Amino acid sequence: MARQHPEEPTLVEVTIEEIKAMSRQGIAHPSTRPVLIGGAIGAFVGLLLDAITWPVGLFAGAAIALLMRVRR
Repeated sequence: MARQHPEEPTLVEVTIEEIKAMSRQGIAHPSTRPVLIGGAIGAFVGLLLDAITWPVGLFAGAAIALLMRVRR
C-alpha cells in the first residue's frame, strides 16, 4: 500500500531520529527524562506483577513513553 504523503517521515524514521538525538544530547534532551521515568515505572510494575520481569517492564515502559513523545 502506497503512503499518501511520501515526503513525510514514517513513525519508525521519526523514532530513530529521536533516539539518535537523545543519545547525542543525553539528559539535556527534552525527551530523555520522560523516557527514563516511563522505564522506571515499567520496571516497578514488572516487579509487582508475576507475569513479567522487571527488564521487560523497563523496556515496555520506556518504549511506551518514547512513542507517546514521538507521536506529538
